[in-house]
Amino acid sequence: MRKIRKAVIPVAGLGTRFLPATKAQPKEMLPLVDKPVIQHVVEEAIHAGIANIILVTGRGKQAIENHFDVAFELEDNLSRHGKTEELEQIQSITHLGQFAYVRQGEPLGLGHAVLCAASTVGSEPFALLLGDDVFDEANPALGALIAAFEATGKSVVGVQEVLPANVSRYGIVNAPGSKNAPWWDVDRIVEKPAPDQAPSRWAVVGRYVLKPEIFRHLKKVKPGVGGEYQLTDALAALAAEGQLVAAPIPARRYDTGDKLDYLKANVEFGLKREDLGAPFLAYLKELVANR
Repeated sequence: MRKIRKAVIPVAGLGTRFLPATKAQPKEMLPLVDKPVIQHVVEEAIHAGIANIILVTGRGKQAIENHFDVAFELEDNLSRHGKTEELEQIQSITHLGQFAYVRQGEPLGLGHAVLCAASTVGSEPFALLLGDDVFDEANPALGALIAAFEATGKSVVGVQEVLPANVSRYGIVNAPGSKNAPWWDVDRIVEKPAPDQAPSRWAVVGRYVLKPEIFRHLKKVKPGVGGEYQLTDALAALAAEGQLVAAPIPARRYDTGDKLDYLKANVEFGLKREDLGAPFLAYLKELVANR
């Protein structure tokens, strides 16, 4: 079984749900406390043992590349002023992993973004992490998917149960045969179904481990609504071949593309900080008491 060495992270989206904040900066650079969302996603891949990070970028995403690049002027300034801790923090970002950047020329959907990375990924399995989804770092999300891939040799989608009212926001797979199954074969996956047509409440939530066969199917996908190429269509083809499994992700998930979930993530990540948690909690209690 080949080890997962590469992670693809699409970051070419326009971020329209966060306008005007994203008019001149990538949505992936919005901070969770003091660290941009994209760094949390990259660090999740690194902590799972994946050293090669492929970012699928688009127009106006230079800030992401700059964030993971050397900042000569800033590092020199910090060094000259004896700010050793800050200097080490900045330099550590550059050395997180090996970064490669692939340009998606047009916003033609997630399936197209993944296909743009095909030549860089090559003929090996890879992880796919969506940049909007951040998981609680105490229980890494990718671990369950890598375990399922190593056990089955099949492509894996990470899933979590959602409320019936929310199934129309996700790709939904069939339910497991056993309630506590660590993974199960996917024989059906439906993109954003109506609640009464959904095969279950198990939603695909932004983490995948995919074999290179996905690219063969992506090349055959036809554009759908808005001219976009859906990854779900290629996953459905894998499922039809008996080559797709679902693995539940135990970690708490935050959809940072949703304004309310983004605010929740900032509160909860802030409360976990040793330097901020106690005074921040005291402030929140005071705020609630005075409302």
